[in-house]
Amino acid sequence: MAGVRPDQLHDTFSESRSEGRIHDAIDIAAPLGTPVLAAADGTIVKLFHSERGGTTIYQLSADNRFIYYYAHLDRYAEGLTEGHFAKQGETIAYVGDSGNAGAGNYHLHFSIALISDPKHYWEGVNINPYPLLKR
Repeated sequence: MAGVRPDQLHDTFSESRSEGRIHDAIDIAAPLGTPVLAAADGTIVKLFHSERGGTTIYQLSADNRFIYYYAHLDRYAEGLTEGHFAKQGETIAYVGDSGNAGAGNYHLHFSIALISDPKHYWEGVNINPYPLLKR
């Protein structure tokens, strides 16, 4: 995310969430409207609005092995569409509090999943992004 330093990150991957769930992601606090940057090169496979995640993006890595999931967004970047190949560092959205984030709890919920089939991008094994982002 634009303007967020590695020392500002907190590992929330294993924290408990409602309904007995484990977080399986990292929450990155930032002001409303902070640009969300593509974590890596890859194709935007799904723009989706859900009850929990609010405004979300699913991005498939260029090698078709990983899904990057961005949630609680305020809005997408102008002109962002499914099928767009985003370059690492490109602005794809803006931080918000949509979904179950809670009003005023502005942050990016970010997860990485190792997938076996790009056609089933929602099925994968989550890996902790914290150690990767701390570098």
